[in-house]
Amino acid sequence: MTEESSVKLHGSWASPFAMRALLALKVKGIDFEYIEEDLSNKSESLLKYNPVHKKVPVLVHNGKPISESLVIIGYIDEVWTDSPHLLPTDPYLRAKHRFWVAFFEPLFETVWKTLITDGEAQKTVLEESLEKLDVAEQGLKEIFPNGVPPFEKKKPGYLDIVFYSLCGTHEAVDEILGKKFLTVERYPLLVSWVNALKQVPEVIEVTPPIPKLVGLIHFIRQRSIPPKA
Repeated sequence: MTEESSVKLHGSWASPFAMRALLALKVKGIDFEYIEEDLSNKSESLLKYNPVHKKVPVLVHNGKPISESLVIIGYIDEVWTDSPHLLPTDPYLRAKHRFWVAFFEPLFETVWKTLITDGEAQKTVLEESLEKLDVAEQGLKEIFPNGVPPFEKKKPGYLDIVFYSLCGTHEAVDEILGKKFLTVERYPLLVSWVNALKQVPEVIEVTPPIPKLVGLIHFIRQRSIPPKA
């Protein structure tokens, strides 16, 4: 691909935010070049294209960089207007999907804190995360009044992508916590949603290996949690 007609994505295999952009490109069927970044030794290109946050993902379209995963998804849907659409075409549904995406966004920080804390601190942020998911379990029945439909006749969209980036690798969270994070008894709708998405070929392609992810989280935990006296 030439620079004048190129689509490039700078990402990192373990980043749920890079997963969003990667999945959006694959769902839309866009030809692109993927550039894996070593976040401990960031490339000059990444620093040039995202000088403000110096983070992944960064989409570079025709030499012009776009940062932040939600901005990237919106840009992809606006530029490549052919179906499948990532956002609903109906304005009310589009607003509802954006509402729930905004609801899920702060959960990334609280869930992450459960993985890099211990003891009472971990217990507190874990309960906060689960209570938020309780709200989502009930509230999303408005989006899925008849349960989550299979993805056989439609592709994942904006809300699906963001939800999966949060809960799609919940097995890694289970491994770290030593117990189930998402249980079907407490979250039947959310669990069925995750399971339906896990059958989608594009989703399978972008999901990182759970053992590798667990190993990385253990490494970060060792650096984040002070050793016990």
